[in-house]
Amino acid sequence: METIELRVDRGITKIIDKEFSIAIGFFDGLHKGHQTVIQQAISTSQKLDILPAVMTFNPHPSHLFSGEIGKIGYITPLEEKQRILSEMGIDTLFIVEFDHNLASLTPEEFVDQVLRNLNVRHVTAGFDFTFGAKGKGNMEQMASLANGDYGTTIVEKVAEEDDKISSTRIRKLLADGEVAKTASLLGRPFRSIGTVIDGDKRGRLLGFPTANIVPGTELIVPQNGVYAVRFTVDGIRYDGVCNIGVKPTFDHRDEARKTIEVNVFDFDGDLYGKKAIVDWIDHIRPEQKFDSIDMLINQIAEDKETAKKILSKKD
Repeated sequence: METIELRVDRGITKIIDKEFSIAIGFFDGLHKGHQTVIQQAISTSQKLDILPAVMTFNPHPSHLFSGEIGKIGYITPLEEKQRILSEMGIDTLFIVEFDHNLASLTPEEFVDQVLRNLNVRHVTAGFDFTFGAKGKGNMEQMASLANGDYGTTIVEKVAEEDDKISSTRIRKLLADGEVAKTASLLGRPFRSIGTVIDGDKRGRLLGFPTANIVPGTELIVPQNGVYAVRFTVDGIRYDGVCNIGVKPTFDHRDEARKTIEVNVFDFDGDLYGKKAIVDWIDHIRPEQKFDSIDMLINQIAEDKETAKKILSKKD
């Protein structure tokens, strides 16, 4: 898959040797609703014998308009988004920088300066997609601006349990620790990607050595608690049990540092400094403070067995 980064203020070079059926959206999470839009664009590309493409935007609009406090954490980092789109069969990914120049374009300017220059022959988006300054453009307007140059397809709401599948709904589920329900909406487990750091090695002293993960600072992490997870490093996948939180049994500060610690089953080696992937499978229990170290050790052993039972049913 070819990735092309675009900025409106630098001008968008006209493409004449390729034609695209393009799915447009921010697509954070690439959940089942997003997948339906993208698969429709792929299907249209096959019918028209042109290339399937996706246009997404970076960063999230909240980073431009809301300041530090209003920033929305990402469900899917850009690297992961690229991997999934490539596996879906997308030929070209256009990443348009979401800045004030883009945000100030009228719907007509967006079509003329972006879509027409990219030689787009068909546009597919969700029913609630908006574009142009202050989101004044919608897909009905997208069709009216075509002048015969491109076709349009509007994908209606995709729901599960009578509720729209959306990035907002997924963020709420993650905030509640509902990683299994999140996986149902994504069509795959929620994933955190980060680097293994040198921790306090307390888990090793307790008999349960852990890998301490630092995820990207702009990525969402689930609610504090204990989870059954799948852990991948160097391309090899392991089962594990993960605690995310502030280790209240040991750390009594009001603002203890939040950590992701994974006890990786059947692994013996050095992980420090390596890139690691954590796939969150199911929630086991909330984080809690124990009155003694022995009580904590017994609970960790129980959590490990619970995780093994959960993960054995997922194979």
